[in-house]
Amino acid sequence: MSSWNRGHLVGQKPPLKPREVWSIRTRLQVSGAERDLALFNLAIDSKLRGCDLVTVTVGDVALSGAVRDRAVIVQRKTGRPVQFEITEQTRAAVNAWIARRGLSERGYLFPSRIRAKPHMSTRQCGRIVDKWVSSIGLDPKRYGTHSMRRTKAAQIYEGRQHPRRATAAWHTKLESTVRFLGIEVDDALAISEQVEL
Repeated sequence: MSSWNRGHLVGQKPPLKPREVWSIRTRLQVSGAERDLALFNLAIDSKLRGCDLVTVTVGDVALSGAVRDRAVIVQRKTGRPVQFEITEQTRAAVNAWIARRGLSERGYLFPSRIRAKPHMSTRQCGRIVDKWVSSIGLDPKRYGTHSMRRTKAAQIYEGRQHPRRATAAWHTKLESTVRFLGIEVDDALAISEQVEL
């Protein structure tokens, strides 16, 4: 193992189960952790990699002070756009976070606390995820930012397809999933919107 992953299990990280999502969300709501609640909810809804999640701007998800129902983010790794639904609870959490910090549309949604950095680092995001999973008794070595990415996709396709094939299809981009399932983009988003997490 190299130094970056020392003490961590390598390989595919498991998704969170619905009760684990609700446990983390409830703890964040009760503690008044507005940034973490917005980050957690957006991570689940967007299915973005950690490196893409931390670079989301306010303008990517909100227009004229209102958080959108859907957003499109271009992935750094692939250069491809990813479209996703922003659920009502995520919109509320993101709105509260934007208002609390007085964030502008041109700024990052999760700005860094370190002045030299414009946005939260991927490493900081990983430490936050470790804290979330530890808070509900899960082993942070088994879970990571990729667990957040896989959570909603796992619920959408549970029982419908072979999990590995379904996750792989969703993993690349929505349009690949659409081709795989033989459905339209709006139908795939509608399926996603029916999954309560």
